[in-house]
Amino acid sequence: MNSAELQKKLIAAARANPPGDGVPYAFEKRVMALLASRATTDHLVLWVRWLWQAAVSCAAIALILGVWVCFSPTSNAGAEDLSQNFESTLLAAVDQSAQTQ
Repeated sequence: MNSAELQKKLIAAARANPPGDGVPYAFEKRVMALLASRATTDHLVLWVRWLWQAAVSCAAIALILGVWVCFSPTSNAGAEDLSQNFESTLLAAVDQSAQTQ
């Protein structure tokens, strides 16, 4: 259907049915003002809020784990030096090649 013809039919139908007295004064203006005043959803604000909440919870978890590690009882009696074990493992291949030559 042609849009100009549709517009003519809609205007004719609106003129044939005048508004009733049951509609309050300036109702359409109040509705339009309410629609204009509604805040639009800003997705960037939502992302920033969620990221701040995640940062706060991560900082809290890190703080709790740090306190737990600092105050947990440790036993150094049977502890081995990890750095020495790592170095001896890496240099084991060099020592073997030096012995075979």
